[in-house]
Amino acid sequence: MEVLKRAREIEREGRRVIHFEVGEPDFPTASVIVEAAKRALDDGHTGYTEALGIPELRNAIADDYRLRFGINIESRRIAVTSGASGALNLLFSVLLNPGDKVLMSDPGYPCNEAFVRVVGGEPIRMPVDESTGYQPTVEIVKERWTADTVGVVLATPSNPTGSMIQKEQLESINDFVAEREAFVLVDEIYQGLVYEPDLDAVATSSLAIDPELIVVNSFSKYFGMTGWRLGWCVVPNSLIEALERAAQNLYIAPSIVAQYAALAAYSPEGFGVSEERRTRFQRRRDLMYRGLCDAGLEVPLKPEGAIYLYANISSCGLDSETFSSRLIEEYQVAVTPGTDFGSHRAHEYVRFAYTAAEDDIRRGSEIIGRAVRRFRNEI
Repeated sequence: MEVLKRAREIEREGRRVIHFEVGEPDFPTASVIVEAAKRALDDGHTGYTEALGIPELRNAIADDYRLRFGINIESRRIAVTSGASGALNLLFSVLLNPGDKVLMSDPGYPCNEAFVRVVGGEPIRMPVDESTGYQPTVEIVKERWTADTVGVVLATPSNPTGSMIQKEQLESINDFVAEREAFVLVDEIYQGLVYEPDLDAVATSSLAIDPELIVVNSFSKYFGMTGWRLGWCVVPNSLIEALERAAQNLYIAPSIVAQYAALAAYSPEGFGVSEERRTRFQRRRDLMYRGLCDAGLEVPLKPEGAIYLYANISSCGLDSETFSSRLIEEYQVAVTPGTDFGSHRAHEYVRFAYTAAEDDIRRGSEIIGRAVRRFRNEI
């Protein structure tokens, strides 16, 4: 966020910035969704809803799991929330007691650690890198597990690397955790934004591995509804009542207008827009991957999903924060240092988001190439 703040300051000075730091699709919400929101307002849908969401949307989500992934989930197990962040806050408030430890990947989404700490838990980082496909293995989980550990948080596709967890990895971790009567929570907010994965090898939906897993998802990324603040989670029947009480007390209910709008995301027109945009993101991924490699940076993993590339910049003789700072100040290209996502080799890596237009990706890659050559000459 500091990089974005500085980028905005530079833009206010009249200089143009190429944004590779923003983890947000740059497309506006599909018009079919916007029109559904307008109809909801015109129809008088302006009050509170059930704490776990309107039945129509919970049913639509359950139908989507069945139709797209072949997974039968009871709609009562689905809780609609105020964004995926709202789901994570609810879940940790229900699952954790003070002092409980939760394992999560490093690098990983930084807010997860804050959500755990808010309720008195202790996040424990699991170092991952290209040798593990940027996903934890069961061996890593075993190494970090202690008597105070109560659960594991995974993400597929992941932020900041775009990696997807292998089915065998997930099955092994889930078996180990289940034996200890602990939980596995999988962040799937980039589900749908996947690019030619090996469907026999990766878990496109973790619920296919074990329908009792806890899964968090969102309308923000694939459906392009970031500002609407709407997400959901799927939980075992044993958790749903506690989750409902927590929702009633913490935020009453998710936005009614956003919920009625989200129903249109599941229409043929809504899916058509989302799929067309997914295809454009795949083109951008390929373009940026080639551009960064041509610029002389090492990209250990061509991402199978999400909207990010994670590149090693250590050959430039700079740490990631200095690299990012110099790139924005001297070249007006905004990127995110690896230190925003953890500590494991974080000074060696920078995240690039391909949420910019293709012309900007081409131009930005050329500028990065010039910067890399200059930085290396300074060593």
